[in-house]
Amino acid sequence: MEQILLNGLITGAQYALIALGLTLIFSLMSILNFAHGQMYVLGAFVTYYVYGKLGLPFIVAIIASGLTLALIGAIFEKYLFNTVLKRSVREESSMLLAAGTAFFLDSLILIVFGEKQRSVPALVDGVFFGEDYGIDLIIPYNRIVIGLIAIVLIVSFILFMQYSKPGRAMRALAQDKTASQLMGVDLDKYSLFGFALGAMLAGVAGSLLVTITGVNSGIGGGISIQAFTMIMIGGAGVISGAILGGFILGLVEAFGLYYLPGDVTYLTIFVCLMIFLTLRPQGLMGKPWG
Repeated sequence: MEQILLNGLITGAQYALIALGLTLIFSLMSILNFAHGQMYVLGAFVTYYVYGKLGLPFIVAIIASGLTLALIGAIFEKYLFNTVLKRSVREESSMLLAAGTAFFLDSLILIVFGEKQRSVPALVDGVFFGEDYGIDLIIPYNRIVIGLIAIVLIVSFILFMQYSKPGRAMRALAQDKTASQLMGVDLDKYSLFGFALGAMLAGVAGSLLVTITGVNSGIGGGISIQAFTMIMIGGAGVISGAILGGFILGLVEAFGLYYLPGDVTYLTIFVCLMIFLTLRPQGLMGKPWG
């Protein structure tokens, strides 16, 4: 039981990091970024080349992944999404654009990186044996380190959103755009910043998980589905809901994969999700009025 619980919490911390970027973009611009999984894959490939091929320190790889995806996110927001949002009053337009960017990135990643599975060396070698300390646990040190880094990043993000000027401005815009603009908050500026920050979080999450699962060009769609599942559980556009949804999905996966076959686990998760959403469509932390 302790083993499953720890696996679920470590996976959940990494999932929460993925969901935070997606929910930040949705809360600011009401855009469901279908390309979030592809941004995650790009971040993982940047780390693969910087850390795995060039041999530079992992911290350099994380920064490179984050900055690369922040730049891509800023370009997408400025030249695509912001333009569409200003020219079209229909929400479907931004959704179709988001789907288009996902297909574009999927094709681009496949052309540039090919289909081959890539992996990088573990940050830390060795395995923790809990039996030496009277605990029924066996887990690689690498997974523990990655889980701790993910938790530190999540806490840093929360503190940034809570106490920094850009964080407070984005929270205000997410709550009431009209009132925030009347108070002097620049919608264009912080939408651009928020989209770049959300994309950066996807890239950083990919940078962390590539050390455990590796990466290939075909996993972007699956990652996007997981990210949407998390924010639907927690409540779309709610930061605390994204974190909660990430940990819940991580724990459910860990227990499901232990007690059930893999395919049955995910089938069960989606059935439970559909039932849950019919009872509480706003998710655990969302408000029924939006």
